[in-house]
Amino acid sequence: MNPTPNARLNFQAILVAPVLSLCLNLLVTIFPSALGADEQDFYRMLSIVTPKAATDSRSTNWKPAPDGLALEVSGLTVLDERRVAVAIRKGEVWILDGVYSDPPHNVSYHRFASGLHEPLGLLWHAGGFYTAQRSELTKLVDTDGDQRADEYLTIAKGWGVTGHYHEYAYGPKLDNRGNLWITLNIGLGLKGEHLQRAVVEPTLGFKQGLWRGWGLKINADEMKPMCAGMRSPSGLGANATGDMFYTDQQGNWVATNSLHHLREGAFYHHPESLASMNQEGSTIRDVQAVPDGIPFPDALKQFPQMVPPAVWLPYKKAGQSATDIMLDQSGGKFGPFSGQLFIGEFTLAGINRVFLEKIDGQYQGACFPFRRGFASAVLRLAQGTDGSVFVGLTNRGWSSLGPASYGLQRLVWTGKTPFEILEMRAQPTGFELVFTQPVDQISAANVSAYAINSHTYLYQAAYGSDEILKRNLRVQSATVSADRLRVSLRVDGLRELFVHELLALGVRSANGQTLLHPNAYYTLNKIPRP
Repeated sequence: MNPTPNARLNFQAILVAPVLSLCLNLLVTIFPSALGADEQDFYRMLSIVTPKAATDSRSTNWKPAPDGLALEVSGLTVLDERRVAVAIRKGEVWILDGVYSDPPHNVSYHRFASGLHEPLGLLWHAGGFYTAQRSELTKLVDTDGDQRADEYLTIAKGWGVTGHYHEYAYGPKLDNRGNLWITLNIGLGLKGEHLQRAVVEPTLGFKQGLWRGWGLKINADEMKPMCAGMRSPSGLGANATGDMFYTDQQGNWVATNSLHHLREGAFYHHPESLASMNQEGSTIRDVQAVPDGIPFPDALKQFPQMVPPAVWLPYKKAGQSATDIMLDQSGGKFGPFSGQLFIGEFTLAGINRVFLEKIDGQYQGACFPFRRGFASAVLRLAQGTDGSVFVGLTNRGWSSLGPASYGLQRLVWTGKTPFEILEMRAQPTGFELVFTQPVDQISAANVSAYAINSHTYLYQAAYGSDEILKRNLRVQSATVSADRLRVSLRVDGLRELFVHELLALGVRSANGQTLLHPNAYYTLNKIPRP
C-alpha cells in the first residue's frame, strides 16, 4: 500500500528534520549573525593595543604599545576608573592609564615589575599585585611609592616543577571567604629527563610532579590541596555566591572543554593528577582503578570519586579551548546578563556565556554563544568600573582566529538589548526558557520552533571524544507565560548526565526579531524532582 501524500510528507519530514537541524546549527555556530542581527549592534569592540600589522578597516581605534613591548596579556586586573594592570608572558607587569577613553588614543604605559617566570594571572589584593609564576605565588609590592615593585614576596610554593613545557600555574583568584586559589597544569606526555625529576612516587602508574593537576587554596596559614583531575585549567573565577570554578580544555581524558565547581575532595577527569593521591594533605583517597573507553555516565558509576562538570562546552559549537572566567557584576551596565559567567575562548577568539543553577545541591546549567571576532586568542577577562569588559589577548604562537597575535581590547554594551535566551532552566519534564525580551505568542508556542537533541561523551585516555549516544528528542508542548518572557517546553526522553542541545530558530520576539543566538547547550546532571 502506497502512503498518502500527507503521510509521505510526514515521513520525509522525519528523515529531513535532523539533517536540517544539524545544518542550521552548523550555520549559526560558524556564522552566528547570519540569521539575524549582528553581535556588534549590541557589543562593540575597542582595540586599546594590537600590533600594527594586525590593524584593518574594521579596527581603527587602537594605539601601539611602546617600541619593543609585545603586550601578550597573561594576567589582567582592573585598578580604578582610569587604569588596568596586565601581566605579560615574558615576565613583566605593566600599568596602563587612559584605557577607558573612546577611542583609546591617549593610553600611557608604565612598567611595574619584571623578571617573572611566565605569570599566568594577576590580582590586586591587600596592597599589592599577586601573580602565579611557574614555581610560586608571588606578591609584588611598591614600598617607596615610585610605582615600581621593590619587594617580590613568596606567598606560597611547594608544588612540583620538573621543567616540562606545560607545567603552567594559573591565578590567583579570590573566593567569598578571602582565600586565594590557583590551579596547576599537568605535564603532558612526560618523558625521559622529566620523569627522572618527578618528585612523587607513581600512583596507579601515573607520573607527575607534586600536586600537578590540582586546585590549591591558599590563606594566611597554609596552602591546601583541595581537588584534582585537571588537565589544562586555564580559567579560574567565582560566581555570584563566591563559589569557585575552573575551566578545562579538551585533550587526553578530557572529552571536550568544560566548567567545573571547585570544592574539597572532588576529582574531575584527568587521572594523572592521582600521582599525588597518597601524599600528605591529599583530599582524594582509595582510587583503585580508572575506567577507560566507556560512556561518561557509566564511568561515573565505576569511579565514585569523579564528579561531572557543571557545564560541558561542546567542541567547536562552544569553542575549542576554554580560558578565563568572569562574573558580570555590573548590575545591568553590561546588558541583561548580570550575575552570569562569561568564559574566554582561545582558538575561536571569542567569549561564551554560562547560566548556572543548583539542583539537589549541585551546579549545572547552560552555555550560550556570546561574542566572536576578537583580534586574537582570548585569554583573560576583567570587568571595568563602568561595566565594560577588558579582554586580554595572546595566542602564544599557537593557532587562533584573528589578525593579531596579542593585544588588549574592550567590549562595550551599546545600550541595545539583544533578543536572547537569558536562562535555560531544568524542569521535571523539560526546560524553561527565559528571554531578554517578550516573545511573539504564536511563534514561541509552536513546537516546531524548537529542535532538541542529547548526547554524551566517551571517558577515555585518547584525545577528546566525539559526541556519542546521540538522540533527537520530541518537544511535546511549548507554553508561553502571561508576561511572554518565559516558555516552558515539555520534552520527551530527558537523560541525566547528557548534554541537551537546543536550537530555537523559529522563535520571534514581540517585535519580530529572531534570536541573536538561537542555540544553547544544557548539561543535565540531575533532572529536578516534581
